[in-house]
Amino acid sequence: MRPFTLFLGTTALAVAMPVLHAAPVADWPSYNRTVASERFSPLDAIKPANAGAMKIVCTYDTGESTGFQSGLVQVDGALFATTEHDTFSINPDTCKPNWRMHEDFKNSYLGAQRGVAIENGRVFRGASNGNVYAYDEKTGARLWHTQIADQEKGETVPAAPIVWNGLVFIGNAGGDNRGVKGRMYALDAATGKIAWEYYLVPKSASDPTRGPQGSGAPPAATWNNAPGVEITGGATWTSYSLDPASGELYVPGGNPAPDFAKHLRKGENLYAGSVVVLDAKTGAYKRHFPIVPEDFHDYDVSSAPALFTARNGTDIMALSPKDGFLYAFERKSGKRLYRLPMTTQFNTGAPLSPKGTRFCPGTQGGSEWNGPAYDMAHDAVLSGQVDWCTTVRVDGDDKIASVSKGQAWSGSSKDGFGKNDPKARWGGWLTSVDAITGKQRWRFKAPNPIIGAVTPTAGGVAFFGDMGGNFYVIDSASGKVLWKRALRGAVGGGVITYDTGAGQKVAVSTGLQSKIWPTPKATAQIQVLAAE
Repeated sequence: MRPFTLFLGTTALAVAMPVLHAAPVADWPSYNRTVASERFSPLDAIKPANAGAMKIVCTYDTGESTGFQSGLVQVDGALFATTEHDTFSINPDTCKPNWRMHEDFKNSYLGAQRGVAIENGRVFRGASNGNVYAYDEKTGARLWHTQIADQEKGETVPAAPIVWNGLVFIGNAGGDNRGVKGRMYALDAATGKIAWEYYLVPKSASDPTRGPQGSGAPPAATWNNAPGVEITGGATWTSYSLDPASGELYVPGGNPAPDFAKHLRKGENLYAGSVVVLDAKTGAYKRHFPIVPEDFHDYDVSSAPALFTARNGTDIMALSPKDGFLYAFERKSGKRLYRLPMTTQFNTGAPLSPKGTRFCPGTQGGSEWNGPAYDMAHDAVLSGQVDWCTTVRVDGDDKIASVSKGQAWSGSSKDGFGKNDPKARWGGWLTSVDAITGKQRWRFKAPNPIIGAVTPTAGGVAFFGDMGGNFYVIDSASGKVLWKRALRGAVGGGVITYDTGAGQKVAVSTGLQSKIWPTPKATAQIQVLAAE
């Protein structure tokens, strides 16, 4: 560890802090800032003393009304984001557009796409048509595209990739659709060639092979499926984490399907509902962390885990699935340090019935596509959560078996993925806990779900927003709200901070529109703020 001086208000605190995985101090060069997904920024110009002077500096309006969930990446004097079909680069201080690239393909149901990865002048993203694209960082010219999924079979690629040592890491989504199996890929960053493929649930002889297979297949014995019920699920749809020191890739695995009918797929259903650790160079299985075994609530392990070293030297993996708990594990031993409820827990042990069963958290989480953040200034973990319950009426076995390949296979034709409570009954939480013990430091109740990213900084503040369009600056020592403003559109994507040399800025993705989330009507925008 090295000494690190924090200036909080007018007080300087000299404390020993671990060095985070390398990233330029002023930039935000990856979905979660580093490939290890800690999300902590060393910038400290915005602090409790001046947070009340925050103002909007500029806005980039995409002109689209869409499921805007894009993470934001700022590097080399440009800020990058995506919508379902478009990839764009803007000036991070003025919001002036540099370039915008459009791809034509069939729209997906939710229109979600979660951002880019950048390395050596190339910008990488996935798309709903099953392709991964690479563009020139300066011009937006397309360099290559590689198909890893089949949209006609219910597969898409909405995840934000990460890139490391010339390899782009990304997987397919669609594990709620009958017959879709989750897979993880490494692609050569220069050519797009598939370096390896790893099936996250057992592969059958009839399943396609798109590249060299990573060794160590998931155990088929954990899937005791009823006759005619094929293995489905385990897809990935958010982002990933990587430990550069060990070269280990951490992959969050989605739900098994049919989602609500676990009696048709008895067993642990590995590696659905798990974090799978692979050798990043070869795709070989190394180990896994089972998180949500025998899931029957659509409780995906939904977001990239945060990998960090706490002040006492413990290497930790923290994650927050849709089940509404915050988990922490000691990475080397696999020992679980804690499992803490972060939102309302109600009736999750009750069987689902044809008449309807209400449970909390509902099928929208808990946490969604943004995971926890490590607040290095306080050796703490921050977790944003949804508080929204769901009622599900399950179908009989014959009805479930009649669903066609590639179609939604939840096990409830009446409710799809559940009937959520009225908006008047929803809310959100932001909680700070001690990274080692899990002891709660403070807790903030928001009027709307918190599914956008949470960003703690060396200035002693954290930035986040909610699905009602409110944006907050909070004192990360006490949980006190220092500044709040309505940004007109739901905050459902990236919240980042950077300094190009023109002072510390905060950029926010706003305007998420969705068939699921009852959010304010707004176009997808990037809003840039600063303390002036």
